Amino acid sequence: MSAELRRIDGKPVLRFERVLAHPRDKVWRAVTEPGELAHWFPAEVAIDGRAMTFSFPDEVTTGEVLEFDPPAVFAFRWNTDVLRFELLPHERSCLLVFTHVLGDELGAGRNAAGWDTCLAGLEARLDDRPVEPPAAVLGAMERYVREFGLDEGRFDGRVVRFVRDLVWRPLDEVWALLTEGGDGVPTRAANPDVPAGPVVERTPPRVLGFDSPTGRVRWEFRHDPDRGTTVELTHALADPAFAPRAPAAWHAHLELFFAATFGEVRGWPEDRVAELERRYASS
Repeated sequence: MSAELRRIDGKPVLRFERVLAHPRDKVWRAVTEPGELAHWFPAEVAIDGRAMTFSFPDEVTTGEVLEFDPPAVFAFRWNTDVLRFELLPHERSCLLVFTHVLGDELGAGRNAAGWDTCLAGLEARLDDRPVEPPAAVLGAMERYVREFGLDEGRFDGRVVRFVRDLVWRPLDEVWALLTEGGDGVPTRAANPDVPAGPVVERTPPRVLGFDSPTGRVRWEFRHDPDRGTTVELTHALADPAFAPRAPAAWHAHLELFFAATFGEVRGWPEDRVAELERRYASS
């Protein structure tokens, strides 16, 4: 079952359900004991009373236990997020309801895809099967980003604006990908509908702005250690009649850029742009 994205008390919440053909006590151990979590959870977990730590090879973050009601509810804070595992009786033994309260909705697509992988690992651990690595992480993220509407741009007056998650890519890496090592406007920063003009702003590895016959374009990358890397793209249109073509072109362009951060280089998708142009025209 796919993840759902909801808003509860104004906060974005991912929700997952899994029916597990195992006793609740066994599932409880798998979701609460550090030795079991090590087989499927994305970080190494240590619990000392209510205090928790989450360790990666190059980073340690903290949290705290919020609810502990065996064998029904285990909830904890991880940095600014809250994770909650609820185990309910089910005719096939146990229903797991897992929710993740996100600090930032923008990363919901990658988090949903990541938890699908982790929960598959949990099921494999419970079944005493080897954990298989995911075959198509990029595709799963792209599907969720579209499903949750996280790829949609905004058009306010003459300005087109997109903000997209780039997972945890280092700024130097995404800057190098965009600029391809050149000083002018690289091919990857413009597209067939928005030809490049002179550079008007350049602050590596964060900002690249250029003029185009269609208006001024600005790429800006940001990195937050708790939330990851994002790109904000704005296009101040010289002629508002260029909408809805402009948001359609940038929507498709950012899909290509996101795929390129995973090493997948694709050609310009004219059919996709036409489809998006119809959508933006009707919105």
